[in-house]
Amino acid sequence: MSAVTMIEAINFTLKKEMERDSKVICLGEDIGKNGGVFRATDGLQALFGEDRVVDTPIAESAIVGAAVGMAARGLRPVAEIQFFGFIYEAMDQMAAQAARLRFRSGGRFGAPMVVRAPYGGGVKTPELHSDSLEALFLHSPGLKVVMPSSPYDAKGLLAAAIRENDPVLFLEPMKLYRAFKQEVPEEDYLIEIGKANVLKPGEDVTVITWGPAVPLVSKVVEQVEQAADVSIEVIDLRTISPLDEETIIESVQKTGRAVIVHEAVKTGGVGAEVSALINEKALFHLSAPIIRVASFDTPYPVPSVEDDWLPNASRIAQGLKEVLTH
Repeated sequence: MSAVTMIEAINFTLKKEMERDSKVICLGEDIGKNGGVFRATDGLQALFGEDRVVDTPIAESAIVGAAVGMAARGLRPVAEIQFFGFIYEAMDQMAAQAARLRFRSGGRFGAPMVVRAPYGGGVKTPELHSDSLEALFLHSPGLKVVMPSSPYDAKGLLAAAIRENDPVLFLEPMKLYRAFKQEVPEEDYLIEIGKANVLKPGEDVTVITWGPAVPLVSKVVEQVEQAADVSIEVIDLRTISPLDEETIIESVQKTGRAVIVHEAVKTGGVGAEVSALINEKALFHLSAPIIRVASFDTPYPVPSVEDDWLPNASRIAQGLKEVLTH
């Protein structure tokens, strides 16, 4: 497969999973002939036909509702929501139907389905196109929530999500779709859902992040290490539900400091849950208060101020400086 972008890795994985299992079906707005707004499904309808790559009406509740029914009857649907900000239309189907089906039916039925959606900022989209709403679904037991940050992770995590026997929300950072290429094996591999990735070991502070913020955090960490002569550990959660508590706690117990970086608004975000977890299980290992670097508690802003609203390099560096000098 050689060096590919994230969108190419996703397209390749969908193709391979549809070849591997005839029960895998894709559905969503403009995903057929047009190949999706970002071309994630480009060419799939020509290969597998209109019965397995289904263009739907502009109706998110119908897309996810149909996927729930398909999954309950033995198929493995992969539904695409064109932009994650449109997920509100399908909240009932996600949280009250897909997430609860196994529990509600006493195990008689499951919902082996994936809902894919591009999300995150940094690409100057209109309103409701860049929102990071992952925390809404962290609070919905029964759903798994996955967010890759690289082409390699996208391939392994998406394959694992499609083969998972419970519903998975698979969130794809828009600004990383074509941001860089990475060597990705063509052969089949899976990345365990619920297992974080320690991108870089360190001794003085732990930085916890996921999704679209990962490349920027890695760059800032490198700059801060050189300037301040410190050692910083970086964890990419990959998955926020289930959360890899063991990796988080072991790291913070080692470093004694933690900075959490995410694009979603600060209040009620996943960072608050991670912070609470650290306080519950590693409080007496902390040498400084936990710092959260996140977006501001407002609706997603207009493009002209987007770069200041999102966690940027200066705010991440300031968070690291604050926790290291405490």
